[in-house]
Amino acid sequence: MDFLPIFINVKDRNCLVVGGGEVAARKAAMLIRAGARVIVVSPELGNELSEQKKHGVISHLAEKFSTNHLDDAVLVISATDDRSVNQQVSEAAHSLRIPVNVVDSPELCSFIMPSIVDRSPILIAVSSGGKSPVLARLLRARLETMIPEAYGRLAIYAAKLRDQVKLHFSHPEKRRIFWERELQGPFAEMVFAGKDQAAQDYLENALQIDSDEAPQGEVYLVGAGPGNPDLLTFRAMRLMQQADVVVYDRLVSVEILDMVRRDALRIYAGKERSNHVMPQESINDLLVRLAKEGKRVLRLKGGDPFIFGRGGEEIETLSSHGIPFQVVPGITAASGVSSYAGIPLTHRDYAQSCVFVTGHLKDGSVDLDWQALARPYQTIVIYMGLLGLPVLCQQLIAHGLSGTTPAAIIQQGTTHHQRVLVGSLETLPDLTTHAGLIPPTLIIVGEVVKLHQKLAWFEPGGDLYADVPTADK
Repeated sequence: MDFLPIFINVKDRNCLVVGGGEVAARKAAMLIRAGARVIVVSPELGNELSEQKKHGVISHLAEKFSTNHLDDAVLVISATDDRSVNQQVSEAAHSLRIPVNVVDSPELCSFIMPSIVDRSPILIAVSSGGKSPVLARLLRARLETMIPEAYGRLAIYAAKLRDQVKLHFSHPEKRRIFWERELQGPFAEMVFAGKDQAAQDYLENALQIDSDEAPQGEVYLVGAGPGNPDLLTFRAMRLMQQADVVVYDRLVSVEILDMVRRDALRIYAGKERSNHVMPQESINDLLVRLAKEGKRVLRLKGGDPFIFGRGGEEIETLSSHGIPFQVVPGITAASGVSSYAGIPLTHRDYAQSCVFVTGHLKDGSVDLDWQALARPYQTIVIYMGLLGLPVLCQQLIAHGLSGTTPAAIIQQGTTHHQRVLVGSLETLPDLTTHAGLIPPTLIIVGEVVKLHQKLAWFEPGGDLYADVPTADK
């Protein structure tokens, strides 16, 4: 983040606006809505600010800006068309550690004004950090259409019963579950429909029915996909916002982890080759313990939890302890990464079958059914094969595949750090070493790799090519 998003209480406090034109009038109006005492410094006022002065909404100092105007101000906005004045305001405010915003000059600001969706008391602020105010306004406009005005009333009614709910439920998790259910159910719909009294009666009745028993724990085994947050499922997103605890793997990207509920406890259980932060058995036991404590546990795994993700082992343990669980599939790396690399896994001219294998087994060896893999018209997708790449290529050649068979390795596929390296079984190991690729990677072997240069559509950082035949179709 370039800026820390915060909300400042300026009610009944002095806020200074420097400038008398239309832009200054808009900024003053926003401060007035927030309850501030607005003081405008400008030799002259435009029509809008003149009207506000006439009605006693603002105070006006008809003079040029000087540092003494900042006395008692808790915030200042400079909205003049004079760069030197804006610079003077910025320097003076910074020296006094007073938050300052200079319109259209983010380099002079200590805070910036976001685009706002106002559903008071609910406020949503959208900012581009000064990079693209128009884009921020477009996003705000989209949010305006998605969030009914009645959400403000919904928040007000919830506030009326907040203390009552807190007294009724001694378990914080139970209170959270209660509110999550009611704010998405019939109570919310009654408020949206304007049935205020019916909504209040419904919520009070729901509160009496719901007991203060400790909440039942549950585990959500969720596939986070290959790295790009746009590829998450809607169900994954919903459960990520409900969980009390998230246990996540190394392959879960920072961007995806940021989409988990902010106050959820985060536990890293990442595993790298020969470096397991937490052994699998310990992870299984952890999930059971957290669920028995009444927690809603998000087990977030890169890719799909049932494809080389050991998700089956985890839910076997949960099942044996009677722990409720849900499984949400994710886009596995083979599907997501190959799509972003422009390599179809099957194609009627090149491959009629596809097989997924892992590049290292439980004991760290690479001992696969080479005879079954080295077949014509078949695509081989190898997970976790970077370290064993030389052995993989040697064995596939030794068991019948030509050394010129096209092969590709993709690093951090589907993300903006994606790198695609294309070669053959003979050349790919050396090319990979020279390119300095690091995990996570995915290896694709087969004639479909020829289609890459023709079908590649996602180009975040450029591809690395070797001499390899290309498709002539």
